[in-house]
Parts: sequence; C-alpha cells; structure tokens
Amino acid sequence: MNNKELYASNPLTGVKLEQVVIELVDQYGWEILHAYLQLNCLKTNPSIESTVKFLKKTVWAQEKVENFYLYRLKNLPKPDDVQYELPPRDRIIPEGQVPGTPCELSFTDAKRIQAKKAAKDRARTRKQRSTPQNPWGN
Repeated sequence: MNNKELYASNPLTGVKLEQVVIELVDQYGWEILHAYLQLNCLKTNPSIESTVKFLKKTVWAQEKVENFYLYRLKNLPKPDDVQYELPPRDRIIPEGQVPGTPCELSFTDAKRIQAKKAAKDRARTRKQRSTPQNPWGN
C-alpha cells in the first residue's frame, strides 16, 4: 500500500470543513462542543456558517476541531508523535484502523479535562518564571 492509499484512509480526506462541523453538532450539540473545545464561536450565537467562517480563518482552531473529529467522533486511536505533528488532514491512518463508534462525552469529563489542562499550563508558567533569563539574550 503506498502513501496515497494510506492518506486516503484518513476520514477527513474529501470531507469539507462544513461537513465536519455539521457531523459534530449533530452528534454532540453546541454546548458539549464548547465545553470540550473552549471556542467562543461554539458558545455565542453559534451557527454552522459562522463557525466554519471562523475556522477557515484560524488554523489552530480548525486543527483543534479536526483533531476532535478524528479522535472523539471517529474514535480513532491516538497517532504516534510523528503523525501528531502533522495537520489532521495530512495524517496517515495506518491500515486496519477504521473509525469506531463516537465517544460518549459529558460535561463532567469536559470539566476534568479543562482542569487538567489548566494545571499543566500553571506548571509550565511556574517553570518559565523560575528559569533565569539572560538579560543579553544569549
């Protein structure tokens, strides 16, 4: 199997961003998507059109939504470090890995994930503050 065939196994291949958003909203709804992804376009007067418009302009947010699509909705196993560095649409899904049933999501789980992320961010900030900075930039 060549790389083109492996790339074609990616569930995002040939799927427009609008369809990704529609599938996510149909499966989970706006509130749970906002709870997990923490994107304001999913909270304040959400619509398919405005969300797609925002995602097309904001690469990091688009990749966040596409990651969610692949690993929560399509329930694929997490990629290795090399594949994870690639944008979601460029990842090669290994042979034999097929989309599964969508993950069950809850607000409780979303809060747990956000708290874990916040703790990690605080630890990173503390570490940066404790690292002495060279005033000459060397």
